[in-house]
Amino acid sequence: MPNNSNPRNHRNNPYVIDGLLVTVHRSAAGVLWRFRTELTTLSATSAAIWQLALMLSILWALIAIAAIITAIFVLPLTRRFIVRRAWCVISRHRLQRVFFETRMHTRSGRLSLVLRIHPTQVGERALIWCRAGICSEDFEAHTGEIAAACYAREARIERSKRWAQLVQVNIVRRDTLAAHHVIASGLASKVPPARDNNTITAA
Repeated sequence: MPNNSNPRNHRNNPYVIDGLLVTVHRSAAGVLWRFRTELTTLSATSAAIWQLALMLSILWALIAIAAIITAIFVLPLTRRFIVRRAWCVISRHRLQRVFFETRMHTRSGRLSLVLRIHPTQVGERALIWCRAGICSEDFEAHTGEIAAACYAREARIERSKRWAQLVQVNIVRRDTLAAHHVIASGLASKVPPARDNNTITAA
């Protein structure tokens, strides 16, 4: 008769919930949750095309959707909003990927949670909930990998002053203080070349 008091027995595992969450994360439900933004956008666009096709025709529905998308990307305000939100979605996926590749996860394979990510003036800012066994120092040791994974200039880590498990990852893409138009000075081309004192001029 097997001894159920053996600590290696799966019935005595104190981390059953962690194992269940890892199973869900790797399942189809976990994939749907990670790609919820893309699926919601695709579903909303498909529903809009379907409703317009019922009201008009499929050709005019596609023309109307193309005109709306063109207008969105032509206007600077809406284009900036869409592009920044798209970068937030991309950065969230890239952060989850770099967590896995750099082994910033628990022994059971659970990744830190990206609670919120929103655009800033220089890039994006993500609020991370660290799992047990992960701290802000782990993020600081992999700032180069985070910046490379998110296609950014650099990554800066800020630890919460109140809760040690909360970490802010600042993804810097652009320098707002840098000059956008560098005007070259024309004085350099007008300065005569310096004379060589060692040159002897013939009398």
